[in-house]
Amino acid sequence: MECAAESHSPDANPDGDSGLQRPHSSSSAVKRALKLIQSGDSDCRLEAAREIRRLTKSSQRCRRQLAQAVNPLVAMLRAGSPESHEAALLALLNLAVKDEQNKISIVEAGALEPIISFLKSEDLNLQEYAAASMLTLSASTINKPIISASGAVPLLVEILRHGSPQAKADAVMALSNLSTHPDNNLQVILETEPIPSIVHLLKSCKKHSKTAEKCSALIESLVGFDEGRTALTSEEGGVLAVVEVLENGSIQSREHAVGALLTMCQSDRCKYREPILREGVIPGLLELTVQGTPKSQSKAQRLLQLLRDSPYPRSELQPDTLENIVCNIISQIDGDEQSGKAKKMLADMVQVSMEQSLRHLQQRALVCTPTDLPIATCTSEVSSKRLF
Repeated sequence: MECAAESHSPDANPDGDSGLQRPHSSSSAVKRALKLIQSGDSDCRLEAAREIRRLTKSSQRCRRQLAQAVNPLVAMLRAGSPESHEAALLALLNLAVKDEQNKISIVEAGALEPIISFLKSEDLNLQEYAAASMLTLSASTINKPIISASGAVPLLVEILRHGSPQAKADAVMALSNLSTHPDNNLQVILETEPIPSIVHLLKSCKKHSKTAEKCSALIESLVGFDEGRTALTSEEGGVLAVVEVLENGSIQSREHAVGALLTMCQSDRCKYREPILREGVIPGLLELTVQGTPKSQSKAQRLLQLLRDSPYPRSELQPDTLENIVCNIISQIDGDEQSGKAKKMLADMVQVSMEQSLRHLQQRALVCTPTDLPIATCTSEVSSKRLF
């Protein structure tokens, strides 16, 4: 059967929704791809899968129009050559991106079984594409419990241990997606003992990366269980890896990191206070109390309270201020270098706080007129020129 007669049509354009493509050309290419994917000829189906991948690479409209291709593409995953498996998997992966209904349809069509088999493949490319597919499909709330029940979790953790760098990054993101579902997914993940592999990945990736964010999020969830806390502290450099993210990670990563340490300290202060202090967490916590998100600031302050020698207020003669809490912790820290760094951070924090307060007063003064006094009655508004 001749499949390629129109493959070099000038109407074809891989940019999908870009302004360079005319609507009728996209429609024609979609119709042709749908016709070929239904063909009984394996070469035509292979061509169709590659064309669907191309059309859906950047076009949300084409993803919707090509939804009918899901079932025949899933059928290709079950039979045929490795070449057709790869082409079909990549087409399905593109169909699922930013399309919730396609994500659900792909799972309903039975794609999980072959994709899971590809996670075990010796073909590293196929394994990578399968991990990427799991990441995309697991973004759907409806799919999460189905994927967890399918037996994919142990294989994703195995990829964390032995996969390629890209497969590891996709696997940890998929696990992070699955961990957010309330139906015991965290317990399923914990049973695979993933924390050593997560810590290893966290150590090796860039601290500002999406990978570090997902590793930190997963650790924060897993240390909510005693097995998770024990695994993290037992892993060499485990707590230190979290502290390093707290210091150098993205805004979201730092929030997850301080949340993980706070959860540990709240669960058993006597057990986890020393391991956390030993890794030099104080400077990073001080910085978060000034520069973090509101949630990070609150968590950092609560953790600082738990890290001092007593988590309770001292007396009326020694107010329970952040400065007093930190000074109390600094007095207990072993090592001049860490203590000196923490003292400098505290001084810088106070300076920044004073400067912020001064700027705030100046801004209030600018928007107030003499008749607006007292100052407490003044309000501020964003200028119409600065509406976001």
